[in-house]
Amino acid sequence: MKSFFKRINKKLLLIIAVAGPSIVTTMAGNDGGGVITYSLAGAKFGFGLLILLPFLTLIYGLTQEIGSRIAIVSGRGLADLIRERYGVRTAVTVFALFFIANTGTLITNAAVIKSSLALFGVSQLWITITCIVIVILVSFMVTRFDYKTNQRIFLASMFLYVAYAISAVNVKPDWKAAFGALVWPTPASLHPAAIIASIAFIGTTITPWGQFFIQSFMKDKKLPLEHLPISRFEAYFGAFISNLCTFFIIVATSAALYDNHIILETGEQAALAIEPFAGKFASALFGVGFLNAGIIGIIIVGLSTSYAFTEFFGFEGTLDVGYAKGKNFYKLFYVQIIIAFIIVLFPSISAFKIAAFTQSFNGILLPFIFYYLIRLSSDKGLMSNHSIDPVRRFLLSLSAVLIASASIFSIIYSIFYI
Repeated sequence: MKSFFKRINKKLLLIIAVAGPSIVTTMAGNDGGGVITYSLAGAKFGFGLLILLPFLTLIYGLTQEIGSRIAIVSGRGLADLIRERYGVRTAVTVFALFFIANTGTLITNAAVIKSSLALFGVSQLWITITCIVIVILVSFMVTRFDYKTNQRIFLASMFLYVAYAISAVNVKPDWKAAFGALVWPTPASLHPAAIIASIAFIGTTITPWGQFFIQSFMKDKKLPLEHLPISRFEAYFGAFISNLCTFFIIVATSAALYDNHIILETGEQAALAIEPFAGKFASALFGVGFLNAGIIGIIIVGLSTSYAFTEFFGFEGTLDVGYAKGKNFYKLFYVQIIIAFIIVLFPSISAFKIAAFTQSFNGILLPFIFYYLIRLSSDKGLMSNHSIDPVRRFLLSLSAVLIASASIFSIIYSIFYI
């Protein structure tokens, strides 16, 4: 019996040691833009878009698994491999599209931080001061702390996402209907506008930056091949808990707003809007979760751009390299977040409009990123006997086709019917 528990404890300790990259990446998908998108989905379509979650959880886990697999086997990041295998011209094009998407995501997260502070009654002057302090603290953390310390901070911040579960429970939703909507579409699911919204929904759940970040972050962890099975488990576990958080956000806003015919103009108002139904404490928790999501989004998305830039163009870039050796990596991180905060401090900037464009753009960009994931993970010269099997290749290819089809539909519908 003692030997049995000893083996269990040893395995648990190994899982804890290996875990990190996929959980950080998937949970960071619930960034400020994600919370806005999910809140608006719940307020406008009720439980309608919950039908997407089982499919997205599977594909999310699959993409994280493939990204981890490529990083562990090759010891290279996605951007690095695209440049090496497809040339500089392709690298520049992909990075340009990636940079546009990430810039929009960073601006959205900065706007979420600003809006979250306003929800708590902070004046404009103190919002500006707080944003400056956040930029300084985030820059200090990324520059001065190594990979392990940053990962621990990221993982610790994930516990704040429990705020959405508490908010959902306090609203007292119809749980039977909520769980039923995961397997059976509601009337709202079939509305053309819901299909358009699904692109933004997909684009904020499975993000292009997430595909680059998981490989770069996993590469930095330097895991040996024998830890591949545990990293696979972490990928699907991370996808599950991330979309469980999404589930609670939609349930909370659907039960409080959709069921009571309350129109939510912007996602930032969600915390205040659910207060009459969830109570002040749950509403405040929702706001805290919103602020935390914005800060995490700023850091992770900013890092994903820096990782991609250094890999695409052959510079040194890792959290374990000091500023002197990784100047390009750190400078781009600083510049991105400073520009994002400068833009959002203008009162006319709407986080909702930026989020809507960015998440849709992410959704449209995803099939192209999937193409490189499929090609690289199927390359036996690169992956040896760790290349993906036909089932995984089929699922990822089918997902790319479905997402591309939905993107084309949304564009046509927007042109001719809106």
